Amino acid sequence: MGGSFDAGRYGGADSAGHFDEWMDQPTIQLGQYPYQGGSKGTTSAPNSASQADGVEGASYANNDGAGRAQSLLKSSALMAAGTIVSRLTGFVRTLVMAAAIGVGTLGDSYQVANVLPTMIYVLVGGGALNAVFIPQLVRAMKDDDDGGEAYANRLMTLVIVLLGAITVLCVLGAPYLVHTLSPDIASDPRRMAITVAFARYCLPTIFFMGVHVVMGQILNARGRFGAMMWTPVLNNVIVITTFGAFIWAFGGVSTSGVTAHNISSQGVRLLGIGTLLGLAVQALSMVPYLRETGFRIRLRFDWRGHGLGKAAGLARWTFLFVLANQLGMIVVTQLATKAGAIAESQHHEGTGITAYNYALLLWQMPQAIITVSVMTAILPRISRAAHDNDSSAVRDDISYGLRTSAVAIVPCAFAFLSIGMPLSTLLYASSGPGAENIGYMLMAFGLGLIPFSAQYVVLRGFYAYEDTRTPFYNTVIVAVVNAVMAGLSFWLLPARWAVVGMAAGYGLAYAVGVGAAWRRLRQRLGGDLDGSRVSRTYTRLFVACVPAAGISGATSFVILNSLGSSAVDSFLALTVGTVALLGVFVAMAKVMRIEEVKTLTGMLRARLGR
Repeated sequence: MGGSFDAGRYGGADSAGHFDEWMDQPTIQLGQYPYQGGSKGTTSAPNSASQADGVEGASYANNDGAGRAQSLLKSSALMAAGTIVSRLTGFVRTLVMAAAIGVGTLGDSYQVANVLPTMIYVLVGGGALNAVFIPQLVRAMKDDDDGGEAYANRLMTLVIVLLGAITVLCVLGAPYLVHTLSPDIASDPRRMAITVAFARYCLPTIFFMGVHVVMGQILNARGRFGAMMWTPVLNNVIVITTFGAFIWAFGGVSTSGVTAHNISSQGVRLLGIGTLLGLAVQALSMVPYLRETGFRIRLRFDWRGHGLGKAAGLARWTFLFVLANQLGMIVVTQLATKAGAIAESQHHEGTGITAYNYALLLWQMPQAIITVSVMTAILPRISRAAHDNDSSAVRDDISYGLRTSAVAIVPCAFAFLSIGMPLSTLLYASSGPGAENIGYMLMAFGLGLIPFSAQYVVLRGFYAYEDTRTPFYNTVIVAVVNAVMAGLSFWLLPARWAVVGMAAGYGLAYAVGVGAAWRRLRQRLGGDLDGSRVSRTYTRLFVACVPAAGISGATSFVILNSLGSSAVDSFLALTVGTVALLGVFVAMAKVMRIEEVKTLTGMLRARLGR
């Protein structure tokens, strides 16, 4: 989804990047390490749950109780605001991109080129940097006489050298990388040339991703977290401007008819340079913030004997975790680009990887805003309970996280199923006929949001006990099921519907994964995960949502079929459908006395500082 990288979230890159799309994977969610700020001697190492977790930023505290509460409140409000603005501008970016190059084979070529650097970065260093090296950085601040500055410079030098070399090799080997990710694109000389050209502009962002993360985490460790949350907005603004300039110069896709076979070299250069510039500005804009803290960047090559080698050895499970996820995504990307090309040749535009990614971005937003916010609030509690071997407290907090987040996640999942079509045709009206196909994919993703969110919560229990092996095995399960479902969808469904099937398979993979994770965690906690209470909450929510979604879906369907799917018609269908959904759900929730509704509302208000 467009090359953005927001290391402060999870997950994530800025809201529209593939990095964000994998935010459920903790090893690639760069962010939070609770750190008790202050002078040397007052610091504390991060708790293990948060190390592996990487939710949207870091929590810091002063040494006095009142100051701690005030600092946490202010920190949470700033981080939440940064995340929301980043996601909103990132979403606007995808709309402008769709308007400029559409959701057909040209969009697929850009998507393939743009996801390559994120995949490579996360594989070669992103997960290890987050899960292993950054905790070491915080410990160095606590234990070293210089407050960890030498260790931070050694780490930064290592990242610069390593990622610099990898970036050069990847740019030179761009054709091979494109061929690996999409043999279908490689089989078409013109599409291959365009995709490789895009890739050679996008691949240098590998370097800037690493630099941004290291600088951001150094700032986090010093109590400055705002830059990491807000700098992705600069990236989004630059990319929005770039694609807006493309529309100004060449026209939108609906009028210009631009495709992978007729786009000009000037157009490719404009989009490529803008994508690279966005990440470069995002990374380099961190430098002034570092200088304000008194930190001075100095290259240090004295890596031996300072713990970097040992830390690298600890990263093996993180690497395998990420590798399993990446292999599953490669399979989906290969099959989706091929299915999209076949469908477009049959006059069904916008049925490939671009439409899949845009639907995925919309679908994941409730998880990123709701579930991550809920777990951010209770993660320190889970970590303390695990450290004290209080399994009942861990169980209660996992149960609380599941039930509280479900109050928003379950209705959102049913909303995607019932009003996903008018939502997509409204937002992507300028992208051409592909907007309807995005709607079908969003509906197919729909209910999969429930297990997707639940697994995020359940895995926190393993991280609290410093168990990274079990999440790795769980990721393998999800990746295998996802790949198998993608293959079955490709071979059994018509090309037009193949990627819709892949979207449904994605949610099914997480349903299988959360089932396996639930059984393992229940065993870890002595056979009890408060299952009856959790089941009761989910059952009530389903009972409230089914009639709400039924009435909402029927209403929006009648409006779209009676009036059409123009932007105005879609807006009317979406508005009426949303009102019907919320009205019925709220009424049912009151009748059924779903207490977690009030709990979630209060938590979100506190997180936003209101």
